[in-house]
Amino acid sequence: MVEVQDIFLKYSKDFRSTHKLTLVQHKAMSAIQRCRTSQLGGHKEVCESCGHTQISYNSCRNRHCPKCQSLAKERWIDNQKGNLLNIGYFHVVFTLPDSLNGMVYQNQKALYGLLFKTVAETLSELAADKKYLGAKLGFSSILHTWGQNLMHHPHIHCIVPGGGLSPLGKWVNSRKKFFIPVKVLSRKFRGKFLYYLKQLYSQNKLEFHGSQKHLANNQEFNKVLTSLNSKEWVVYCKPPFKNASCVVEYLGRYTHRVAISNHRIVSMKDDYVTFKWRDYKDGSNLKLMTLAADEFIRRFLIHILPSRFMKIRHYGLLGNRNKNTKLKLCKQLTHTPVVTKDKASTLQIILKITGKDLSKCPYCGSDKLSRFMYLDKSPPAIIKTA
Repeated sequence: MVEVQDIFLKYSKDFRSTHKLTLVQHKAMSAIQRCRTSQLGGHKEVCESCGHTQISYNSCRNRHCPKCQSLAKERWIDNQKGNLLNIGYFHVVFTLPDSLNGMVYQNQKALYGLLFKTVAETLSELAADKKYLGAKLGFSSILHTWGQNLMHHPHIHCIVPGGGLSPLGKWVNSRKKFFIPVKVLSRKFRGKFLYYLKQLYSQNKLEFHGSQKHLANNQEFNKVLTSLNSKEWVVYCKPPFKNASCVVEYLGRYTHRVAISNHRIVSMKDDYVTFKWRDYKDGSNLKLMTLAADEFIRRFLIHILPSRFMKIRHYGLLGNRNKNTKLKLCKQLTHTPVVTKDKASTLQIILKITGKDLSKCPYCGSDKLSRFMYLDKSPPAIIKTA
């Protein structure tokens, strides 16, 4: 199976010499190239019963690496289970217009942050309005920057509960359908984003280069704002989940995704890469797309996030300062069982994902494994004996 790592190993040298990369893109590319190779070191396990020996190399743990997300995803989901209430949840998606993509890419930290801010304020303010719910929400937001064809497509997925906590400390259930009309969401989201965008512009906090350079002119920038204000922005809501366990499984599909997973890559041949993609404009049909290798790499690197930028955020009742008080009250009001359990270990998570028990010898089944850690070209050093 062809992986992103294979494509980087074969073409990254030429790509780096012909393209200008940011430091964070360089780091991500190098990490993916070295992932699970001897360059990152590893450990050797020897079975004391049968003498079987196996070597495992370390992961890069970069959040953009397709190989490293399964473990991180399961850990995150395990931590979030205690935050779910025994009620229905909705999946709401907020998308920026395509005409903003160039500006957003050149100002990623500022405008991805602005996207989070406007989505959170839109949901919180409308939910607090008695016309819709009259209560405080607790929701999670996840940033994705790609479409199925790997082009730049910034949007935020929100997992929103079907109810909230009223100012009087009582639980308020929403209607079965999402309690805020999509058009109301869309227009408030649009108004807020454009208002804050204009603020950033007036404070000289935006940069414009290349094809976006004309926007440094105030008149040109205002033309864009006027055009954006006349369009309907895309916000949609999917049907509610059946129960909290469905929410957990669904979250796992979105939280730790990268631009493209390895299983979607079909082939790498004659300097071209072919991958599967779903065309949502054509009935969600599954199709094949073939790109020159350097274009595939360029599209992948578009989605490397700024250093330390948080792509998963929690608001309202799920905010850190509310978890120990208001969230606890909400669990009581919604009759949500309070389950206390120890965090799953790495070995337990790997067993869940792969079905393999790494604490036992894969050859004879013995649990008498000695583990040695070593770095590349360095002699092994004993760190643990089981």
